[in-house]
Amino acid sequence: MPQLETETASVKKHNVWKLYLSIPILSWALFDFANTIFSSNVITIFFPFYLQETIGQSEKLNQVASTFISYANSVASLFLVLFSPLFGVLIDRTGKKKQYIIPFILITVVFTILMGVFGSLNWISSFMGIPLSLFLVILCFIFGQFFYSSSLVFYDSMISDLTHKRNIPLISGFGVAVGYIGTLAGLGVYPFIGDSGFHRAFIPTAILLLIFSLPLMIFIKDKKQVSTAEKKPFISGYKEIYQTFLEMKQFRSIFLFMIAFFFISDALSTAIAMMAVYAKAIIGFSTGQFIILYLVSTLSSIIGSFIFGYVTRSAGPKKAIFIVGILLLIALMLAVFANAQWMFWIAGSLFGVALGSMWVASRTFIVYLTPDEKRGQFFGLFAFSGKISAIAGPLLYGTITFLFRDYGNLASRMALGSLMLLVLIGLLIHSRVTHETLE
Repeated sequence: MPQLETETASVKKHNVWKLYLSIPILSWALFDFANTIFSSNVITIFFPFYLQETIGQSEKLNQVASTFISYANSVASLFLVLFSPLFGVLIDRTGKKKQYIIPFILITVVFTILMGVFGSLNWISSFMGIPLSLFLVILCFIFGQFFYSSSLVFYDSMISDLTHKRNIPLISGFGVAVGYIGTLAGLGVYPFIGDSGFHRAFIPTAILLLIFSLPLMIFIKDKKQVSTAEKKPFISGYKEIYQTFLEMKQFRSIFLFMIAFFFISDALSTAIAMMAVYAKAIIGFSTGQFIILYLVSTLSSIIGSFIFGYVTRSAGPKKAIFIVGILLLIALMLAVFANAQWMFWIAGSLFGVALGSMWVASRTFIVYLTPDEKRGQFFGLFAFSGKISAIAGPLLYGTITFLFRDYGNLASRMALGSLMLLVLIGLLIHSRVTHETLE
């Protein structure tokens, strides 16, 4: 099936939906739908709820549960830090993307199912002082998140094969918006779970992830690439990455952006990961209230993603990312000082807009800044930057909540407040990035 390589440089308004609903782009977007179900149900909502249900029985134990969540996310991110640059090199060497997405998603499905199985068990035995069933759920979460995140390195880089460079902001925005519609679909499991037994959400989530990944697996074909280069060991990709770093002056803008993205993504991903526990333990939301808040936040993400597709194309990705950073600062400030639930409702909505819009603008910016022959490598380094931040942010948050756990809820407010400094540093570095406008 042919990819949409013959699209004109700009899409007329009456042709936009024809572009969106073409089989390659719709199949690609439905994968965003699928992986956002996993991200929402497992990473953001039900895994944190499961840990809080299993561990947290007081203000102090709630902080311990927050620490477990933070460290589990950090360990999963550490694995991706080690491998994501190599994945990028693999893309440039082979041109293959779907070939690697399929096994990574299938492995993610298996580990997510195992989370549900182990979560339903009540073994008396323990490992390192942790109940064995809890330990196995955390272990499956770590590996499941690693393979899920690994698939995104290949998925994100696929966008440049789908359409003309000028249309990438629109396609990126459409994909993110469809993805967050997937969040709404994923939350359909909640009525069958209620306010306890959160492990029961994992197996239905795995099934949904598999179903909505199928269009990409079936309808999208990898771009044919003729390679005359000799086959090299997978691990030798680090040599190519090292060579790219030696050429840093030539790629100054992209490296500066990755450093800026590190700090902004650090704050955003940590805030989203801790949102569920913070809302319940600090602001006093019930599970049902948080699900409604999450729905509102998701709707904000959908709207923001569509809007920022056009903002990114008209104003440029650099300005779009700066706007997202300001929105994130406002959201964090409201959340840190929230003494009433209405303040967190506003913060949650702004987090949603920031999350969706950041993916739209940053994914586009990578395509704008990188040469075709090194794009896979830079998408790998982009994931590397994001996952380094996904280690540092949760570690920072978890360490603050653990060190100041005796202060109760104040510890979580201090931890969330520390993320504002990261955003400010990121925006300062981002202001030094230069780029050319695409024709």
